Amino acid sequence: MPSPGQFLGIGLCLLAGWGELSAQRDPSTAEMAALLARIDREHRENPHGYLNDEMVARIKQTIRPQMALPEWYSTHYALTENLIRANRNEEAVRELDAMLETTGGLPPQVRQSVEPALQRMKGLAWLRHAEQRNCVLHHSADSCLFPIAGQGIHQEPASSGQAREALLAALAQNPEDERARWLLNVTAMTLGQFPAGVPEPYRIPESQLESDYALPRFQEIAPAAGVDINALSGGGAMEDFDGDGWLDLIVSSWSLRDQVRFLHNRGDGTFEDRSIAAGLAGITGGLNLIIADYDNDGDTDVLVLRGAWLGNHGRQPNSLLANNGDGTFTDVTRAAGLLSFHPTQTAVWWDFDGDGWLDLFIGNESTEDAVHPCELYRNRGDGTFVEIATTLGLDSQGWVKGTTTGDFNNDGRPDLYLSLLDGPNQLWVNQGPDAAGDWQFADVAAAAGVDEPFRSFPCWFWDFDNDGWEDLFVAGFGVEDVGDAYAVLTGRPHEMVGPRLYRNNRRGGFDDVSETAGLEQCWLPMGANFGDLDNDGWLDFYAATGDTPMDMTLPNKMYRNAGDGYFQDVTTAGGFGHLQKGHAVAFGDFDHDGDQDVHTVMGGAFSGDRYMNALFQNPGSDHAWLKLQFEMGPDRRSVLGTRVRVDVAGPTGTRTVYRTVSSGGSFGCNPLRLEIGLGDADKISRVAVAWPGKVEFEPISGVALRGAFRVRRGDRSAETLLLPRLAAADPNPAGSNHSHHQH
Repeated sequence: MPSPGQFLGIGLCLLAGWGELSAQRDPSTAEMAALLARIDREHRENPHGYLNDEMVARIKQTIRPQMALPEWYSTHYALTENLIRANRNEEAVRELDAMLETTGGLPPQVRQSVEPALQRMKGLAWLRHAEQRNCVLHHSADSCLFPIAGQGIHQEPASSGQAREALLAALAQNPEDERARWLLNVTAMTLGQFPAGVPEPYRIPESQLESDYALPRFQEIAPAAGVDINALSGGGAMEDFDGDGWLDLIVSSWSLRDQVRFLHNRGDGTFEDRSIAAGLAGITGGLNLIIADYDNDGDTDVLVLRGAWLGNHGRQPNSLLANNGDGTFTDVTRAAGLLSFHPTQTAVWWDFDGDGWLDLFIGNESTEDAVHPCELYRNRGDGTFVEIATTLGLDSQGWVKGTTTGDFNNDGRPDLYLSLLDGPNQLWVNQGPDAAGDWQFADVAAAAGVDEPFRSFPCWFWDFDNDGWEDLFVAGFGVEDVGDAYAVLTGRPHEMVGPRLYRNNRRGGFDDVSETAGLEQCWLPMGANFGDLDNDGWLDFYAATGDTPMDMTLPNKMYRNAGDGYFQDVTTAGGFGHLQKGHAVAFGDFDHDGDQDVHTVMGGAFSGDRYMNALFQNPGSDHAWLKLQFEMGPDRRSVLGTRVRVDVAGPTGTRTVYRTVSSGGSFGCNPLRLEIGLGDADKISRVAVAWPGKVEFEPISGVALRGAFRVRRGDRSAETLLLPRLAAADPNPAGSNHSHHQH
């Protein structure tokens, strides 16, 4: 397994080999690439806490032959932490053994707290080493999927065995250590010894790992499909970027040495990395991506967001990648007037003023040490933007982690919601222009009942109950440590901050229905998005979970909307419980078989916390479906925010399904082509569309079940959308084993 440094070497060799292609980049793209490279060099010279190889080197320089014992321990403890974060786990174990050998020199009371903590850290180091030896080098369709079983059980068990011994030693000295209890259960699973291999007092009840609904299992096929990029946390978007009808992928990783990648869908179940041919050489970094057609030319463009979590080190530029319509992109950030330097990971495209051109809101991260107000860029309609947040009162100052828009009061104007990590959330109702023509917004979050939770992350508007009114989901993001996961599953007190599910009450506010929604185990979502897993017409969601600490090995969580206000946990049944840290999520039918597959970007923040992205292939259902692609009419307006009503009839009666054109959640992008499940419908009675800025629904004819259709603004009849068919069978037979290939 190459070390992070070797990965970097591989990447630099690839960069060097791009040669002529790189030289052919547009000058503005080359300028951004040079700027990013310069910022990266500056960070390496003055490293922040996520550049762990550099931190290891710095700490080693402070070690002296003669050091007082307290200083020696604190220095070596910091060194060990950074070795684990850099994925240098065998070195970390040697340091921990040296520290454990000298604990006899500590005062008894100090020793009693230090020794079990060191043993727990040793267990973590061995477990991370085991993951590299097994989940990466011998990757299977079951690798790191919680509860670990089948081919996910480690083929090389020695390191997991060492982890188990260390964790049992930690618990022998401190039986109440819930972090060690959680890691022991995970370790036992990797050895195929769960539950019997976990002493009963520490065991997670098997009943807590069962699903609420027997969803068919989705196969994880990323290696066979060629999308198993091994990288850090980042953004992801599924969309037809090159206009051939197939859904491609663009993915990023937050390291400024990791290339933004364009993965072209070949149409045979696999993808090809065309990053360099697409003109993206040197465009690196990005914790999140947001897609939209900002220039109304019919092609989907990409905004790359950078700098989140890094404070003053986060003064990094975002990138606007203009889609040239031929499978290439150009960085137009400076020319578009969007060049700024603030830490961020969240933004949203919206046409707040109804002029047909998408504007851009960017939620920046302000702390006590550095204020970075939010930005609002108004689209001039000529490829450029002007910043007007202060003028409209939207220059909020807070630690913004999520942004989303939706017309929650059905007045034809999109409203704005901000999710904050450090205080009350904000709901800015769009009041339109005043008598002087100046646009007005007002924060009504408290009055509308949606200002919680006070530690929030991803958020989105969606009509989860199909009543024609946009509801709101806001993920909580608060935890003491990974031991809270154990506490939740065993009924012990915990510090987990749960999500809020707000149902639109149609009176200008929302009702909190979280308590009865079944989401009490939806912990720490970073990336999250929604779609329809089984085409039943009810929107489900996937929460890609985690936090920066290396022991934060939480399973990602999938929830199925039962249609009655309750969300069923289908994580285990569907095979979605990935233990590696999860980020951007996208639902989309990449293989054109009528159901939505799920892509997620994996990996953490520390330099060695890398993992392969995942692609879960949908096994399908018997439910009906419909695909609708909306296009601009002669007035060339954006279709983002278009609302659709589909009335259907079937054996169980009639029903209505509502959908809105968007990229979904605030961390990960679904395709803008709507993929709508219709349950047991055997007839479409009516399809109607409310275009952006309009409240009334216009009927559209020419639509049938299990088909794809193009709907143009101004036309009352849809036309068949001829999507290409898969050229070959599924490239990954169910349950096949495969070795990971490096990128």
